Amino acid sequence: MSDVELAAWFIYLNRTGFNGLYRVNRRNQFNVPFGSYANPKICDSDGLRACSAALCGKSVEIKIADFETVLHKVLAGDFVYFDPPYVPVSEYSNFTRYTSGMFGPEDQIRLRDLALSLKRRGVHVLLSNSSAPMVYELYGRDFQIHAVSANRFLSCKANGRGLVTEVIIC
Repeated sequence: MSDVELAAWFIYLNRTGFNGLYRVNRRNQFNVPFGSYANPKICDSDGLRACSAALCGKSVEIKIADFETVLHKVLAGDFVYFDPPYVPVSEYSNFTRYTSGMFGPEDQIRLRDLALSLKRRGVHVLLSNSSAPMVYELYGRDFQIHAVSANRFLSCKANGRGLVTEVIIC
Protein backbone atom coordinates (compact mmCIF):
# COMPACT_ATOMS: atom_id res chain seq x y z
CA MET A 1 0.00 0.00 0.00
CA SER A 2 1.04 3.59 -0.47
CA ASP A 3 1.73 5.85 2.52
CA VAL A 4 -1.61 7.58 1.93
CA GLU A 5 -3.49 4.27 1.93
CA LEU A 6 -1.72 3.16 5.11
CA ALA A 7 -2.54 6.48 6.78
CA ALA A 8 -6.20 6.12 5.76
CA TRP A 9 -6.35 2.60 7.23
CA PHE A 10 -4.72 3.78 10.45
CA ILE A 11 -7.22 6.62 10.84
CA TYR A 12 -10.12 4.29 10.08
CA LEU A 13 -8.96 1.71 12.64
CA ASN A 14 -8.32 4.42 15.23
CA ARG A 15 -11.78 5.93 14.77
CA THR A 16 -13.70 2.64 14.70
CA GLY A 17 -11.73 0.48 17.16
CA PHE A 18 -12.61 0.19 20.83
CA ASN A 19 -12.12 3.61 22.47
CA GLY A 20 -9.48 4.66 19.94
CA LEU A 21 -7.04 2.08 21.28
CA TYR A 22 -4.09 1.00 19.14
CA ARG A 23 -2.51 -2.27 20.16
CA VAL A 24 -0.70 -5.14 18.47
CA ASN A 25 -0.13 -8.71 19.56
CA ARG A 26 3.21 -10.49 19.80
CA ARG A 27 3.12 -11.13 16.05
CA ASN A 28 2.79 -7.36 15.54
CA GLN A 29 -0.77 -7.71 14.21
CA PHE A 30 -3.43 -5.12 15.03
CA ASN A 31 -5.38 -6.47 17.98
CA VAL A 32 -8.28 -4.22 18.99
CA PRO A 33 -11.98 -5.13 19.09
CA PHE A 34 -14.60 -3.12 17.23
CA GLY A 35 -15.91 -0.01 18.92
CA SER A 36 -19.64 0.55 19.17
CA TYR A 37 -20.12 3.89 17.46
CA ALA A 38 -23.29 4.96 15.66
CA ASN A 39 -21.56 7.47 13.39
CA PRO A 40 -17.80 7.82 13.98
CA LYS A 41 -16.09 10.86 12.48
CA ILE A 42 -13.55 9.09 10.32
CA CYS A 43 -12.45 12.04 8.21
CA ASP A 44 -11.63 15.11 10.29
CA SER A 45 -10.60 17.39 7.41
CA ASP A 46 -9.80 20.39 9.62
CA GLY A 47 -7.68 18.29 11.98
CA LEU A 48 -5.80 16.64 9.12
CA ARG A 49 -5.09 20.00 7.49
CA ALA A 50 -3.89 21.44 10.81
CA CYS A 51 -1.49 18.49 11.26
CA SER A 52 -0.27 18.89 7.69
CA ALA A 53 0.37 22.60 8.20
CA ALA A 54 2.28 21.91 11.42
CA LEU A 55 4.50 19.28 9.82
CA CYS A 56 4.98 20.15 6.17
CA GLY A 57 7.86 22.38 5.21
CA LYS A 58 9.28 22.29 8.72
CA SER A 59 12.34 20.45 9.93
CA VAL A 60 10.24 17.82 11.69
CA GLU A 61 11.08 14.16 11.71
CA ILE A 62 8.70 11.54 13.06
CA LYS A 63 10.44 8.24 13.53
CA ILE A 64 9.26 4.78 14.50
CA ALA A 65 12.30 3.10 15.99
CA ASP A 66 13.93 2.16 19.24
CA PHE A 67 14.41 5.37 21.19
CA GLU A 68 18.19 4.95 21.33
CA THR A 69 18.40 5.63 17.58
CA VAL A 70 17.87 9.37 18.21
CA LEU A 71 21.00 9.74 20.32
CA HIS A 72 23.35 10.52 17.45
CA LYS A 73 20.88 12.73 15.53
CA VAL A 74 19.90 15.40 18.03
CA LEU A 75 21.84 18.55 18.81
CA ALA A 76 21.90 20.99 21.68
CA GLY A 77 18.74 23.11 21.49
CA ASP A 78 16.67 20.36 19.82
CA PHE A 79 13.46 19.14 21.46
CA VAL A 80 12.75 15.43 21.98
CA TYR A 81 9.53 14.01 23.42
CA PHE A 82 9.30 10.41 24.64
CA ASP A 83 5.95 8.70 25.25
CA PRO A 84 6.95 5.17 26.28
CA PRO A 85 4.66 2.39 27.42
CA TYR A 86 3.90 3.57 30.94
CA VAL A 87 5.19 1.85 34.05
CA PRO A 88 2.21 -0.16 35.36
CA VAL A 89 0.47 1.27 38.43
CA SER A 90 -1.42 -1.99 39.03
CA GLU A 91 -1.54 -5.52 37.66
CA TYR A 92 -4.46 -4.51 35.43
CA SER A 93 -2.78 -1.44 33.95
CA ASN A 94 0.11 -3.32 32.41
CA PHE A 95 0.15 -2.09 28.80
CA THR A 96 3.83 -2.84 28.31
CA ARG A 97 2.94 -6.13 26.63
CA TYR A 98 0.89 -4.56 23.82
CA THR A 99 3.74 -4.49 21.35
CA SER A 100 5.49 -7.28 19.49
CA GLY A 101 8.34 -6.83 21.99
CA MET A 102 7.96 -6.06 25.66
CA PHE A 103 8.92 -2.76 27.31
CA GLY A 104 10.01 -3.71 30.78
CA PRO A 105 11.95 -2.17 33.67
CA GLU A 106 15.28 -2.51 31.82
CA ASP A 107 13.86 -0.46 28.94
CA GLN A 108 12.61 2.17 31.38
CA ILE A 109 16.15 2.42 32.76
CA ARG A 110 17.63 2.64 29.22
CA LEU A 111 15.17 5.43 28.43
CA ARG A 112 16.05 7.33 31.61
CA ASP A 113 19.77 7.00 30.85
CA LEU A 114 19.30 8.23 27.29
CA ALA A 115 17.09 11.14 28.41
CA LEU A 116 19.71 12.16 30.97
CA SER A 117 22.49 11.95 28.38
CA LEU A 118 20.49 14.16 25.99
CA LYS A 119 19.65 16.64 28.75
CA ARG A 120 23.33 16.94 29.70
CA ARG A 121 24.11 17.69 26.04
CA GLY A 122 21.68 20.64 26.05
CA VAL A 123 18.78 18.86 24.35
CA HIS A 124 15.31 19.81 25.62
CA VAL A 125 13.77 16.54 26.80
CA LEU A 126 10.17 15.89 27.79
CA LEU A 127 8.74 12.54 28.81
CA SER A 128 5.36 11.34 29.95
CA ASN A 129 4.72 8.32 32.14
CA SER A 130 2.53 6.94 34.89
CA SER A 131 2.78 8.12 38.47
CA ALA A 132 4.13 4.74 39.61
CA PRO A 133 6.77 4.84 42.36
CA MET A 134 9.38 3.45 39.93
CA VAL A 135 9.03 6.56 37.76
CA TYR A 136 9.82 8.83 40.73
CA GLU A 137 12.78 6.59 41.64
CA LEU A 138 14.14 6.70 38.08
CA TYR A 139 13.73 10.41 37.37
CA GLY A 140 13.49 12.12 40.78
CA ARG A 141 17.16 12.97 41.20
CA ASP A 142 18.01 14.46 37.80
CA PHE A 143 14.69 15.70 36.40
CA GLN A 144 11.70 17.79 37.37
CA ILE A 145 8.55 15.71 37.72
CA HIS A 146 5.12 17.34 37.43
CA ALA A 147 1.96 15.41 38.30
CA VAL A 148 -0.97 16.05 35.97
CA SER A 149 -4.50 14.72 35.76
CA ALA A 150 -5.51 12.97 32.57
CA ASN A 151 -8.81 11.50 31.44
CA ARG A 152 -8.71 7.80 30.68
CA PHE A 153 -11.32 6.36 28.40
CA LEU A 154 -9.84 2.86 28.12
CA SER A 155 -11.38 0.36 30.46
CA CYS A 156 -13.60 -2.61 29.85
CA LYS A 157 -15.92 -1.18 32.52
CA ALA A 158 -17.31 2.34 32.21
CA ASN A 159 -16.90 3.02 35.93
CA GLY A 160 -13.18 2.26 35.56
CA ARG A 161 -12.71 5.27 33.32
CA GLY A 162 -11.99 8.81 34.49
CA LEU A 163 -9.19 10.93 35.88
CA VAL A 164 -5.81 9.39 36.62
CA THR A 165 -2.55 10.95 37.72
CA GLU A 166 0.29 10.86 35.21
CA VAL A 167 3.60 12.67 35.20
CA ILE A 168 5.41 15.00 32.85
CA ILE A 169 9.18 14.79 33.22
CA CYS A 170 11.62 17.46 32.09
